[in-house]
Amino acid sequence: MKKVYDFEVLAIDGKKVSLEEYKGKVMLIINSATKCGFTPQYDELQKLYEKYSDKDFVILDFPCNQFNNQAPGSNEEIVSFCEMNFGVTFPIFSKIDVNGDNANPLYVYLKSEKGFEGFNPEHPIASKLESILEKADSNFRNTTDIKWNFTKFLIDREGNVVRRFEPTHDMADVEEKVKELL
Repeated sequence: MKKVYDFEVLAIDGKKVSLEEYKGKVMLIINSATKCGFTPQYDELQKLYEKYSDKDFVILDFPCNQFNNQAPGSNEEIVSFCEMNFGVTFPIFSKIDVNGDNANPLYVYLKSEKGFEGFNPEHPIASKLESILEKADSNFRNTTDIKWNFTKFLIDREGNVVRRFEPTHDMADVEEKVKELL
């Protein structure tokens, strides 16, 4: 049975990194963008990382430009933006695709483990997001595809995908689930 540890990803400098390096840690794997309405989540993510990184918690960030070209910069520009604007210190990897024929194998796996369960209807952007997605694909609710930037997958210490959070999920809920695994 596959685990997250079975995958290799590319570091920001293009070197291969085995996710085996994170064995025994609780991971939050995200796809991100620097020019998105959800980009301010970097601030909350950094605070979460600072609060729990000493308890073997790590956030792995994978920039993705598949959603309205909201991550247009180079890998280096993205890292610089995240460091300067949000003080990000968690690992940022090379830009990837999360959907389609060129989807990164890690994301193919993550989506197969936890599909889309819907947006938080309380979130102010949820209805706008649904409208955008509906126009592109009226069947979007029934696919496992990543719907937008800042979708998060929570991984336990054994490498199992335990939860998927859409970008509209409240970060307090994300933190509660992280704490349960720590």
